[in-house]
Amino acid sequence: MFTGIVESTGTINRTTKVPGGRRLRVEVGVVASECKHGDSICVSGVCLTVTTIDNGAIEFDVVTETLDKTTLGEKRVGDCVNIERSLRVGDRLDGHFVQGHIDGVATVEAVERTTVEHVVRFACDHEMSRFVITKGSIAIDGVSLTIAEVRDASFSIALIPTTLERTTLGQLHRGDSVNVETDIIVRTIVHRLTDVTGEGGLTLEALQKAGFA
Repeated sequence: MFTGIVESTGTINRTTKVPGGRRLRVEVGVVASECKHGDSICVSGVCLTVTTIDNGAIEFDVVTETLDKTTLGEKRVGDCVNIERSLRVGDRLDGHFVQGHIDGVATVEAVERTTVEHVVRFACDHEMSRFVITKGSIAIDGVSLTIAEVRDASFSIALIPTTLERTTLGQLHRGDSVNVETDIIVRTIVHRLTDVTGEGGLTLEALQKAGFA
């Protein structure tokens, strides 16, 4: 379990094919000294297990399923990733509960920069958009964010200077892909209501029939 509060960024300095997937070696600096074999690390939103620690670098084995369903399959040597170690019992929860289980990939539709704000709009598919609500929480490449606006199958995020400086999100351009994990609470509620009301949708009539309205 993570919080979506990125500790640092790391740089991929090697990718190697291994049976069943690929091994990524990421330079993370001092964070490596505080990790051990078997730790869970959130790498740009994806929960991975530490296999090797060496000289400020951490290695992860990434299975084919993860490479296919996230942006990690597109990463190359020199690319930057967001790094967060798992939450410890008693830690402050400054973001929101993030599992590191990616729902899907969204595409940057537009980047709007002004003197007062930096807004990024993302296009997503219908399956993902069901769990995207205005003012709700969402994790983009492992960063805990608040959804500013929702329009059909797209949503926008306003990024503060700290996020732009300390994560990879300040490097996003139109057409880039990002890993998305929607809020676990919203997903649970929607799935439960869909189970009760059926695939016809969460209409008022269906909710009333199910006893929710």
